Amino acid sequence: MIPEWSKVQIHALLNRIFERVVPFVCGQVEIGEWAMELGICSYSFRRLLAAGKQDIFQYITDCQAFGATQLDPWDEHLAPLKESERTVWRVAANPRGVRLSRQDEAYLERVKDAAAEVGLSFGCIAVDGAHIYEPTLEARRANRAAAYGWLQVAAKLGAGQVRIDAGGPEEMPIRVFRIIVEGYRDLVAWGQERGVEIVMENHWGPSRVPENAVKILEAVDGLGLLFDTNNWAPGMQEKGWRMCARYARGTHIKTFSFDTEGYEPSVNIPKAMRILVDAGYGGYWGIESCPRNGDEYAGVRKTIALIRQVLNGFSNGEGHCA
Repeated sequence: MIPEWSKVQIHALLNRIFERVVPFVCGQVEIGEWAMELGICSYSFRRLLAAGKQDIFQYITDCQAFGATQLDPWDEHLAPLKESERTVWRVAANPRGVRLSRQDEAYLERVKDAAAEVGLSFGCIAVDGAHIYEPTLEARRANRAAAYGWLQVAAKLGAGQVRIDAGGPEEMPIRVFRIIVEGYRDLVAWGQERGVEIVMENHWGPSRVPENAVKILEAVDGLGLLFDTNNWAPGMQEKGWRMCARYARGTHIKTFSFDTEGYEPSVNIPKAMRILVDAGYGGYWGIESCPRNGDEYAGVRKTIALIRQVLNGFSNGEGHCA
């Protein structure tokens, strides 16, 4: 009898085939010196999450199937904790007094056990809505309380990083800049006490402007950059790559579609990766797949194949496979 295979199992098999076929068709057998440390931001599966077809436990299983070496959850995948953020952490009288509940900790133990069962550790937790700048003190306090909560989550899971956005307008007036710097300094200190690195992503607001991103990073000792290949203000993409690659502590290799050769036609991923490597980047290759055709498993699989193809090219002194 021929067994029935799930969609995840099929994609996992295809992923293993790509591991072998891509180096072969490019004329290589192995990556060589280029380590393939891989994380898949769970935002890559946001449609599956919204449809009730994936939760954090299925995400962990899927990451194992795709050959990830770490887990990079988006906060919405940790749904019970996101609810605690909305209903408990944000309304705390004293933001620094935020504590995880017994229910939160029990849930985290289940999540941690599931990760341990497949031999994966947690890398970067991407948090939305806990950004530093808001126009009012009340809103900033609520966001800071949320950030404190997520730092405790990261510490419980043993996650190495938490992504907290800067917030604020792109032009970043001096008052906004000072508030952002003060906020990041506070969170970096909190994180260091708990073994968690704070990273800012070029995501929205001032961090999309390369000069502003550098200004913030230079002003806050210990703050790293989650380097997204796509999220730069119009016309500033390559400038952002070149100015900010040296601050990268993680990546979101972002893809939307693929041509017949497996490349992303709207973003020069090989060039971005080359700039990162030339700047000394040696961290994990994180994926944020946003497939326009809606096939999230295929989008992740093709992005993994693209990264491998590029790294194989680097190991042979090429920019990419011809």
